[in-house]
Amino acid sequence: MARASLDKDPHDVAAMFDAVARRYDRTNDVLSLGQDRLWRRATLAALDARPGETVLDLAAGTGTSSEPLADRGVRVVPCDLSTGMLAVGHRRRPDLPFVAGDATSLPFADASFDAVTISFGLRNVVDPAAGLAEMLRVTRPGGRLVVCEFSRPTWAPFRAVYDRYLTLALPRIARAVAGESEAYAYLSESILGWPDQHGLGRMLKDAGWGAVAYRNLSGGAVALHRGTRPA
Repeated sequence: MARASLDKDPHDVAAMFDAVARRYDRTNDVLSLGQDRLWRRATLAALDARPGETVLDLAAGTGTSSEPLADRGVRVVPCDLSTGMLAVGHRRRPDLPFVAGDATSLPFADASFDAVTISFGLRNVVDPAAGLAEMLRVTRPGGRLVVCEFSRPTWAPFRAVYDRYLTLALPRIARAVAGESEAYAYLSESILGWPDQHGLGRMLKDAGWGAVAYRNLSGGAVALHRGTRPA
């Protein structure tokens, strides 16, 4: 398959994820050594969505991050650029209102959501700053944002091991598990080129989000960033 390049053309990114959709969730579980489950639980806790609230789950993929929200009585809208990923999710959970959409031009009205969350997807948006501004637009005043994204380990020895894992091991494991390495080579490169915790925090502030804070997970390999739309 053709892989997306780091200029992150939306059509290329969508096609790349379409191609890996069927085995995506299983592959992620293997590549993260099961840590993806911990990251999802931490994201849910940070979001703190209550029954009856309306939440936009961006880069929702097959809906694994949306399902626990719906099961808690939250009105969740899973949205993703990849129609292939959405189709896999819809077959599993036809009750969820999957929507195809680009994070830089969301198909929702202003102030539509009590909260927005995006996990491991902001890095793939062609213009992350524009995406964060769009998330602000569709969030009600006083509403909140939670971004779960790969970041930079804080301990230098772990960081060195982690970087080697990304560049050398991850694509090989992906080929063994999913029969695919090109998409995961892109994954590795996009993580290594992504801003660290402080850099992403500045991006949120520049987009207009207030009360920005972050918390490291897995030694900083992943970070949870939070923000609030000013009232």
